[in-house]
Amino acid sequence: MNPLSSIYGCVTGARNALYNRGWITSRRLRGPVVSVGNVSAGGSGKTPFVILLGELLKARGIRFDVLSRGYGRQSRGVRLVDPAGLSQEFGDEPLLMARRLQVPVVVGEDRHEAGVFAEEQFGTQMHLLDDGFQHRGLHRDFDIVLVTPDDARDRLLPAGRLREPLRNLQRADAVVLASGATLESFPLGGKIVWRARRGIVANHIPPRPVAFCGIARPQSFLLQLRAAGVDPVAEAFFRDHHPYTEKDIRDLLELRKRSEADGFVTTEKDAVNLGGYLDALHPLAVVPVKMELADEANAVDTMLRVIGDRRGRS
Repeated sequence: MNPLSSIYGCVTGARNALYNRGWITSRRLRGPVVSVGNVSAGGSGKTPFVILLGELLKARGIRFDVLSRGYGRQSRGVRLVDPAGLSQEFGDEPLLMARRLQVPVVVGEDRHEAGVFAEEQFGTQMHLLDDGFQHRGLHRDFDIVLVTPDDARDRLLPAGRLREPLRNLQRADAVVLASGATLESFPLGGKIVWRARRGIVANHIPPRPVAFCGIARPQSFLLQLRAAGVDPVAEAFFRDHHPYTEKDIRDLLELRKRSEADGFVTTEKDAVNLGGYLDALHPLAVVPVKMELADEANAVDTMLRVIGDRRGRS
């Protein structure tokens, strides 16, 4: 193992041990907390899954908000996301969730403080904790973790993308096998296992597009485009959560000219980060990610039953 990965593993292991033994305690909110997280650095589909879970809760008339760190934002402290705002203020993923779900989304480095703010503003209701598996400072009533096939063969940071060893999946309540992950690849003895499929809605895409994105796993986006029958004539990749600049737009327009493309195609998250530059890339197709959960009604029933049992005993 890479020496730096060994050090990283020791640090995360020691921190988890402090929580597991009760030497550090998690703070609680009045409403139940459902965490959606992963074990790797980006690209597992957490945001689409939060949106899917939120839509399933809304269909049942269950009130909830979303708590998020707001990664990449330039602001500090607890902020209520304005759906009409900018990614620099709130982070691209919180802004996307606020626009798609039309529920309160609160960002804050301290997720407990964000939850207290949400309860003061909107009353006691369910909280969906975005990217919460490693945020153990906030008590959760149900822990959901997404895994992908890449996770099964990855290594700990910084040599790989894993935030913690796969054995820590035992801390989860439900493990979601996403992007074709298989049960045999992970140590999931006794865990609730759900299966999810992630795809794109490829409508009204120019026939010969330039595909560009700033996401954790850009090759996945290209594979999804090609699976949908879209064959880009050129590609441009940026780092995850990339805030687009005027120079980026000039470069993309020049790439379109050189490749004789008919337009552009990108992801919803990138559309959020484009902000006021969106119209400069006309025609531009923005492709939503769609997450589907197998036997979704039973999955939500199970989650709500476990939450009810735990809160009934507390």
